[in-house]
Amino acid sequence: MLVRNERYGKMSIYLDNAATTKPCGEAVSAAVDAMTENYGNPSSLHRAGLDAQLAVDKARKAIAASIGADSSEIYFTSGATESNNLALRGISAAYGRKRRKIVISSVEHASVDETASALEKSGFEIVRISPRDDGRFYADDFISACDENTCLVSMMLVNNETGYIMPVRETFMAVKRSFPEIITHCDCVQGYMKLPIKAASLGADLISLSAHKIHGVKGVGAIYIKKGVRVIPIVTGGKQEKGIRSGTESVPLIAAFGAAVDKFRPTIAERYERVSQLKAHLLEKIGGIENVAVNSPSDGSPYVINISAVGKRSEIMLHFLESKGIYVSSGSACSKGQQSGVLGEFGISGKRADGAVRISITAQTTEEELDEFAEALAEGMTKIRG
Repeated sequence: MLVRNERYGKMSIYLDNAATTKPCGEAVSAAVDAMTENYGNPSSLHRAGLDAQLAVDKARKAIAASIGADSSEIYFTSGATESNNLALRGISAAYGRKRRKIVISSVEHASVDETASALEKSGFEIVRISPRDDGRFYADDFISACDENTCLVSMMLVNNETGYIMPVRETFMAVKRSFPEIITHCDCVQGYMKLPIKAASLGADLISLSAHKIHGVKGVGAIYIKKGVRVIPIVTGGKQEKGIRSGTESVPLIAAFGAAVDKFRPTIAERYERVSQLKAHLLEKIGGIENVAVNSPSDGSPYVINISAVGKRSEIMLHFLESKGIYVSSGSACSKGQQSGVLGEFGISGKRADGAVRISITAQTTEEELDEFAEALAEGMTKIRG
């Protein structure tokens, strides 16, 4: 997406949409309206409070419909990091008294992986499932790790660094057949509004969602909690969100979230096809650049493309591209660009891992922007010493 960046006084090409997206006009308008007109506290009993609550309810219904859920199963949070924390901590508190094992993949977002590590220190057994030698995950490996002592299986839908699509449906359905009492949680952040997602078809009891990855605004997320599943709150002090998440709801952010969902939900299939074409175009353009390798799987999400400028440090390449007005990532933004170990799990190491760069696109990205990126990358490969 080519944008005029007045801060820097030049046109820029933004290819870091897995980190955050530009809020769409509908989301901005909804947020502004809730800040300037519909600014009541949704917990207040007067008309201004009721109007604010109606705005929250409208967004809740939109998000619920988008994943085939009932609106009573959607709870707003400050973002997917909080949703993931609530899933792991809330389920372990509710079901972990007798069942002390949690199974996750080895490539989860830090908000799952680090939370699991914290639970491990408190006495839970954490089993991390790695990909096999072919770089792929298999449902059988997760199922083999489960037993009567397992309270939770958590798996992301789309890996945020490589775009790898995890076998969530196959795993969760098989887990439920063998161990119906195990709770299943899916971090759907990088798949939501990009892939068709339905809670029932995934077999997920809990789903984490984020607004700012789908052209909403930062500071709000949601968690789907299937009816009948117990979750112990991690934030207390009020009765908001039925006591699951205390604190006054941010109506502007929530309204913007709902507006973004309403805008993009009807075009998931069309946008996926468009982004797939863009990915193919990009791979063709960089295919002839010496020492550039593609790390993302061919059948991964087209929205995330991880490549390596082999022999060049990713941070140096990132800043070289930035000097050309092109913004990409050298890793997960949530980890401040540091290598998370995810690439190593997929068998990518050494200079190839050191030179990894993530390009993440949207349906608004153009072929011309990707051409400029490819030209700048080729120039960087010749000019950067290492």
